[in-house]
Amino acid sequence: MSDKYTLSSLEEGEECRVRSLLLEGVMRSRLSDLGLIEGTRVVCLQRSFSGDPTAFLIRGAVIALRSEDSSRVEVERCI
Repeated sequence: MSDKYTLSSLEEGEECRVRSLLLEGVMRSRLSDLGLIEGTRVVCLQRSFSGDPTAFLIRGAVIALRSEDSSRVEVERCI
């Protein structure tokens, strides 16, 4: 897949698989601790009324991420 997608580009109900985290430091550690690692399936559940943050289903847990952070998680869309 040559196109690069991020979590922030997903539509509600769309599913993807994590390719890589383009984050460093504390935020990278926090997301990894939540199970957001390479190969993890993620579903975009719902965007807030204002559009930020967005709720994602990650390994059975609903996690809300700001677009600032979700735009730094590279994914591949599931077909």
